[in-house]
Parts: sequence; structure tokens; C-alpha cells
Amino acid sequence: MTLDVVSFGCRLNALDAATVKALARDAGVERAVVVNTCAVTSEAVSQARQTIRRLKREDPARRILVTGCAAQTSPADFTAMAEVDRVLGNEEKLSPAAWEATRAALDFGLSESPKALVGDIMSVREMAPHLLDGAGESVEGHSRAFVQVQTGCDHRCTFCIIPYGRGNSRSVPMGAVVERVRGLVQQGFGEVVLTGVDLTSYGADLPGAPRLGALVRALLRHIPDLPRLRLSSIDSIEADGDLIRAFAEEERLMPHLHLSLQAGDDLILKRMKRRHLRADAIRFCGEMRRLRPDMVFGADLIAGFPTETETQFRASLDLVDECGLTHLHVFPYSPRPGTPAARMPQVAGPLIRERAGRLRAKGADALRRHLAGEIGTLRDVLAERGGIARTPGFTPVRLARPLAPGARALVRIAGHDGTRLLAA
Repeated sequence: MTLDVVSFGCRLNALDAATVKALARDAGVERAVVVNTCAVTSEAVSQARQTIRRLKREDPARRILVTGCAAQTSPADFTAMAEVDRVLGNEEKLSPAAWEATRAALDFGLSESPKALVGDIMSVREMAPHLLDGAGESVEGHSRAFVQVQTGCDHRCTFCIIPYGRGNSRSVPMGAVVERVRGLVQQGFGEVVLTGVDLTSYGADLPGAPRLGALVRALLRHIPDLPRLRLSSIDSIEADGDLIRAFAEEERLMPHLHLSLQAGDDLILKRMKRRHLRADAIRFCGEMRRLRPDMVFGADLIAGFPTETETQFRASLDLVDECGLTHLHVFPYSPRPGTPAARMPQVAGPLIRERAGRLRAKGADALRRHLAGEIGTLRDVLAERGGIARTPGFTPVRLARPLAPGARALVRIAGHDGTRLLAA
């Protein structure tokens, strides 16, 4: 009998999906689909609801189980849907006992069993066991493994609902991370990516409060045959000195950082309750590029945050050049119920979309300049599927000759097509 998982949103949901499927299957859940929702935007929630309805139309006998951040923050919205058979919170979806209870309720029609199993995520103080024992990584062709070392967030940005979906910050102990990464290297993975909800808060909840820099150093020191180590999104204002020095001193630490910047105007940053100012972002990028000249930056930026004027929006446009950003993730502002920003004076929807379009166009121009600057260089690339590889700076390369996923090669960059490099 079939059991599928449909995931929306971030990399962490994708990491959870394999674990969720394994737990549900082990509990005996059959002929069901688990919809792993995202709450970061109203559009993501709407897409999940549309998917639930479509799945039920396609197979009315199939059970629909809903989990993820939107299920955690708004369980009643999903229990009210006739198509939904069960709602599990973000902690419950990683609990064998919760899946056993779900299977029993589905198989035996236990009327006393609640339709929703959603606990208080803020009361959770440790990482889920599946992360401690090393499950919960996603692979791409056997080239790259993603290892979640942290979840949750202690900050309360005014636009963000994710802490209420993921809970407070929790970290995987350093020794467990080292052992897991060592195992992945022994399996032949060419690159390991450390990921988390608020990665640079890593370790604050652990004995001795080790920082992310200490974890990076430990991995590179204790696993000398680890080919490439990469970080996912970070908050630059939280980057510790050891982490910054590691980029200058460790060639195996890839020269690519995706920054949670969000805006380029100081007043908007304050209204977002961010912990950095514009000058902090510019200074960080300049210092990192001084220490590692080949550093490539990506960034998250929000267009149309409440009260944003044209002048304030232009500050975000200008930040792309002043920080030397290359890979942009642009988010049109979306009010999330229960967040402070949702109660602020809103920018009109058409203007938000127009500004997001201009910011994306700015990002496309920045990417083309970066691609043009790569022509003629020799890059050590890691092959993925479909004839694509990645440079150390995470720029995609169309290979001239096929390479097996996970293989590395030195290639000369001959050109680009506007979105990726072309190897000679």
C-alpha cells in the first residue's frame, strides 16, 4: 500500500520528510499521504490547502495527514477541512508513539482519539531523537548531504511566525555531529552542508555554549578526509570570530554564505526587530571578502514590508551592490496572523509585487555580472545530476562532458547563459 510525503517550504521540511515517511511506515500507516506544510507566507499555506483538496479528489479513499509549521501554528484550520484525517505538530511528526496512535485511530476509527495531536512546541528543550542518531539528512545524487545541527529560533522578528512553528533554539551536541559527518564521508559524499533554522545560534543551549565556529573547526580537524564543508543561511550579526577566521584559514570550508539580511533601510530593520543595521551588513561582507577574496554571497530580502517607502525600498536595491550580493531570494511581504508586522500599516499588494519584481531584476543583473566575472577561471566543481555541477561559491555550471554525481573535476569556465556558467 502506498505512503507518500508532500513537502512545502524550506530545506528543513525536506530533511524531515524522509524521517516522517519512515516513522509512519514503521507504525503501519498505509494508503495515506502526509502533507508537510510551510507557514512562512500565506501563499505557502494556501498552496498546502489546495494540494490537500486535489489529493482527496484524485483518490477519495486515501487518508490525508497534515503536519509541518502551518499545522503547528494553525491546527484548527486543517482539522476543519473535511479532507483531512489527522493533524500532527512538528514535534509529534517525529515521534514514533504519535504515529502509532495515528495508525490506530485511522485503522480502528477511534472516535475518542483527537483529530489533532499538536503539543506546545515552546516547551520542547532538546532536538528530536532522529537528529541525534543521524537520520534527517537529504542527499542530492550522492554528491551532497544536508545535516541539520540546530532547529528553532529564540529571536522574534516582527514578520516571522517560524519560531511558533519550530519552537525555541535547540542544538545537536557537537560529538554527535562529528560522528554523523564522519559516517557520511565514509559513505562517499563529496560535500556536507550544515543547516538549521537559525544556524548561527548553534550551541547556546549546550553545555559550555560552543559556537558555530567551534563546530566547524571540530569537523575539519577531526575529519581530515571531509572534502568540502558548506554552511546554509546564517545571520551575519551572530557570526563568531572563530567562524570568520575559519573562512580565511580553511580551504575546505566553501566560500559561500547565504545571509539573512531582509532589508537595507535602518528604520525598516528596526521595525522588523532585526539585530543588525545596514552598515553592519556592508561591513561584514567587506571583511569576509577581504579575508576570502573568492567569497560569494546570497541573501534573503523582503519587498514591501509594512510602512516601507520608495526611498526605503531603494535602500534594499542599493544594498545588492554595496554588499556585492549574487544569489537573491526575494520574498514579497506576506502578513502572518499573530505577528506584530501584521498589525502595522500595510503596503498595497500591487506595489509589493512591483517592488519584488524590481528586486528580482536587480538580483538577475547581479548574477549576470558574477557569471561574466567567472569566465576564464578554473574551478573545482562538484557534480550533481543532469549534467550540472557547483563551484565552491555554489554557482551552477553546465558541464561539457558528463560526470557522475559526486565526482569532482577542475573545469575552465568558457561562458554563461545568464543563469549558470558553461564549462569548456
